[in-house]
Amino acid sequence: KKGASAGGEEDGNEGEGAAEGQAKMSAALDSIKVRPSNGDGEKPSEGGAAAADSADGRRTTANELDLTSLSFREGSHTMTNKRCNLPAQSWRAMHPGYEEVHVPASKSIAPPDEKLIPVSDLPSWTHDAFRGMRMLNRVQSRMADVALKSGENLLLCAPTGAGKTNVAMLSILNVLGQYRNENADDNKGDDDDAKMDEDDGNKESNKHEGDFDLSAFKIIYVAPMKALVQEVVKNFSKRLAPYGVTVRELSGDSSLTRQQISETQMIVTTPEKWDIVTRQGEGRAYTQLVRLVIVDEIHLLHDDRGPVLEGIVARVIRQVETTAEPVRLVGLSA
Repeated sequence: KKGASAGGEEDGNEGEGAAEGQAKMSAALDSIKVRPSNGDGEKPSEGGAAAADSADGRRTTANELDLTSLSFREGSHTMTNKRCNLPAQSWRAMHPGYEEVHVPASKSIAPPDEKLIPVSDLPSWTHDAFRGMRMLNRVQSRMADVALKSGENLLLCAPTGAGKTNVAMLSILNVLGQYRNENADDNKGDDDDAKMDEDDGNKESNKHEGDFDLSAFKIIYVAPMKALVQEVVKNFSKRLAPYGVTVRELSGDSSLTRQQISETQMIVTTPEKWDIVTRQGEGRAYTQLVRLVIVDEIHLLHDDRGPVLEGIVARVIRQVETTAEPVRLVGLSA
């Protein structure tokens, strides 16, 4: 009997412990709940809520915050705002099967102290890279000194069509200026405004031949899509031809031999391809010559391909730490 009574006491203690644990768990869950706001739109203080609970002896109803229902698979790629307020003077035109919305272009007012930089104010040897241009726009003028005259890392966030490509060109010219021979003629690229507008088809492709040590550096341009890679190769090949710079594509569709890589100063590639190259030991021979890495559409860090871009940037930083050789990072984001 004594044993039975002792066992009953132990069962009672276990029951009380389980009830106490359940009460603590219920209190913890209640702390996660969000209480509804009062009539003034403000949440009641903790002291007020406790007083209300102790006065009527009952728990006030609480609204649970269901985090699972608030999440969505598309992440930041989906616009959750279903209402869109159009600016003034916008109008719609209904057509069979689709609706056409016309939004007036926004007018940006430049500050009175802001000045646009003429191309003629840049060093004369850089003029061939901006043939056909007379003036840098607002974004390019703001970034000109940092991109061309310093070696700092850059992150430029500007909308599509703002001229980020020319900022990348300024950073490329910065690398060329570092390996420019001291006895180079500064007047080779000194053309007047009339000559800059002429067709350069009859001019020499390598106008600045011998002015740069082209075997001492490499430039990497990372573009997210193969179509954009081909477009960048076509654009920069034409603009950098007077300097003797060779621009080639390195992607899944086109590979380069060691000789072609040694003869190339600027490689335009995709993130996945350059990630493979930097992981392999064979690529270290020419990756040590890289002095500039331009990552276009760097806002894709938030995309599924973000870890690849992050790995590329991390290896560049690691290379700078281990070799003490400066490698400039330029990020272009929409």
